Amino acid sequence: MSTVGPAAPATESAGGASDTRVIAVVGLAHGVSHFFQLILAPLFPWLKEAFGLSYAELGLTMTLLFVVSSIGQSLSGFLVDRVGPLRVMLGALGLFALAALVLAASPGYAALLAGAVLVGLGNASFHPIDYSILNARVSTRRIGHAYAVHGVTGNLGWAAAPVFLVGITQLASWRTAFAAASLLALVVLVVVWRNRALLEAPVRRAAAAAAAAAQPARSGDTFAFLRLPEVWLSFAFFAAYAFALGGVQTFAPEAARLLHGVRAEWVALCLTVYMLGSAGGSLLGGFLAGDADRAERVIGLCFGVAATIAISLGLAPWPGWSIPLLFAAMGLASGVANPSRDMLIRRAAPPGATGRVYGVVYSGLDLGSSLAPAAFGLLMDAHQPKLVWLGIAAAQAALIAGAFRAGRATRVRNAAPGTA
Repeated sequence: MSTVGPAAPATESAGGASDTRVIAVVGLAHGVSHFFQLILAPLFPWLKEAFGLSYAELGLTMTLLFVVSSIGQSLSGFLVDRVGPLRVMLGALGLFALAALVLAASPGYAALLAGAVLVGLGNASFHPIDYSILNARVSTRRIGHAYAVHGVTGNLGWAAAPVFLVGITQLASWRTAFAAASLLALVVLVVVWRNRALLEAPVRRAAAAAAAAAQPARSGDTFAFLRLPEVWLSFAFFAAYAFALGGVQTFAPEAARLLHGVRAEWVALCLTVYMLGSAGGSLLGGFLAGDADRAERVIGLCFGVAATIAISLGLAPWPGWSIPLLFAAMGLASGVANPSRDMLIRRAAPPGATGRVYGVVYSGLDLGSSLAPAAFGLLMDAHQPKLVWLGIAAAQAALIAGAFRAGRATRVRNAAPGTA
């Protein structure tokens, strides 16, 4: 007989104000985690000159960051379930602050690698943390909006990092920029600490209730969730998602320039409008995510649109001025799907294993993020920008199949005797 059942519903909070504060604090911390994912890349030109590094050596820092994050994320969910998400969040923010100080004081390449490892360790736990808190502390009727804001703040963190770091570097130095990033992490740590009562106690009660609702004698079933096919289908879904996004974030703008004659000053704009479109789409998608049963249909429609745009960018002739608009449209479609994507994973998490499930599933993001730059870079080196877009489209098409398969597996498990 199965010892796992459907995910426990989010608790009804004390009111809208309480929901809003929880969503805001978690969103702020999530934005910082995305900010630190890009703490190195915007400063590569300065670091290259300061230490005489090659592009390959600089790229290795990002690969190391995401490899550490991927391994750590699959393990951090167990820690979140054991000690609670608040403590882990505070520790992760502390790691970000320490990492930025190590980078600020770097005497050479080894210290940059050490800083990247610390960032990866801090980043590893954020999805298990965030979703454990949101699922337990935000009322059910607002959970879709919580997922939407969570996605938006992540996009804003990515958008803020280059402006913050490059702006301070131009005014002062790259060491000052890293030091300022450390201060930013500490400020957010203080905000989280001041809201600890709101974030911590209800989550612990919800976790205890979920554990009690599950089948008895679970001590030997810590890893039972790993036998659920929907967990691994969801892992593969997120790896494909990050692979497609990694292609967009790295070489898609340059591939579009080569294929469609995009003006040089518009190349960076393509990525900016994609992220803004994704942020706006996430807000819209929050309204569609209220009904968990239609999550797969929303994902299928949205990524169907995104894949169609990607295929057209690879095969059809487009005037250069239209390319930023197509990037924005693709970002909007992907963003609308994000809250439904998160709802799909929430449905797959059995009682008492939320942190573990999110840890394993979201480690797929780091896996995809670590593979995409090398794969699409090889296509660019082979002078095949068309294949970059077709590769992105293929990954987006795989998301559609993955969403329906994961949703079907969850429904079969929940309908089985002994899982209700």
